[in-house]
Amino acid sequence: MSGAERSSERVGASAREVLDLIGARGSVAQICVLHKGNVVLDHAFGCAADTSFLLFSAGKPLVAMLVHLLAERGRLALDDPIARYWPEFGQRGKDAITIRQVLQHRSGVPYARSLYGDALVATNWRRSVQALERARPTWRPGEAPAYHVLSYGFLLGELIRRVTGTEVREVMRSELLEPLGLSDTHLGTPPSLWAQHIPVASHGFDGRLRGLVFNRRSVREAVIPAATVSSTARDLARFYQLLLSGGELDGVRVFAAATVAEARQPSSDGEVDRVLRLPIRWSQAFQLGGPDPARPRPMGRHSGWNTFGHNGSHCCLAWADPERQLVLAYLTNRLPSVREGSRHQTEVSDAVLAAFG
Repeated sequence: MSGAERSSERVGASAREVLDLIGARGSVAQICVLHKGNVVLDHAFGCAADTSFLLFSAGKPLVAMLVHLLAERGRLALDDPIARYWPEFGQRGKDAITIRQVLQHRSGVPYARSLYGDALVATNWRRSVQALERARPTWRPGEAPAYHVLSYGFLLGELIRRVTGTEVREVMRSELLEPLGLSDTHLGTPPSLWAQHIPVASHGFDGRLRGLVFNRRSVREAVIPAATVSSTARDLARFYQLLLSGGELDGVRVFAAATVAEARQPSSDGEVDRVLRLPIRWSQAFQLGGPDPARPRPMGRHSGWNTFGHNGSHCCLAWADPERQLVLAYLTNRLPSVREGSRHQTEVSDAVLAAFG
């Protein structure tokens, strides 16, 4: 990532539309856009550029890519049963669930109990893991995609711990964050940075409920891999530029190109996700884009079929478009309704595609 148009005052008229869209919303936010590896838009609204935002589910790909890295190194195989490395997980009909099925949201275990029940114990790693060990599949493994809201991070995180003997937070730091220089990205807010955290601004009943949960210090500091990764738009854009560049950036190789390609392979296309109740294009670490002018598409109504990224509670979004060589990281503190958040993210992505694509 080089070059660097960093002053929003010098952007063109079409890029100004992006900033106006975000500014009119009145939320604390950051946006970073890269085109062909160069920073073409980098702006913070109501905060410093190095202030980290809670990513919610937009942090899931960082955890998933650690599993792909272990596969690349021969520490595990994606089609192995999870129970091969974590025997206690294999009870109650889960003995044949594979690592790949979890990466694809097809394990049949989107919850240990229920989303509410999982959320109640999410700050306690041991209790969350034990609940997954005792769980029965809700659907037959491999049958259909069913979004793993919180279980995704605990399943993959405990797998990483079992294979490496090291906690997932430390593996993420040593294998991904430090090599890439992502100094403002953390799994669980470090206590030393609590005074700098940005509270979530919630809207609507559901948003207020989630806001009460995610503004608690005990939650923000907890290791919940599917929900409590925090980062800046600059750091997250750099992560996606690494992937767009085939796993190497600024002379540092983190993943083999084949590993990135494997993670981007589509695993569902047009199937209705049984939890989200929407047709989601999943890969084996990411949500995938694709044109659809008729309805909101957070990665853009005219996004490419190969666009890959992840949305986080409709308040954070990052994606990379290989054909356009374009990366977007857009983070906010606003927890909106699904409809409002999806519409806004679609508008921002469309504006970015129009300005730089």
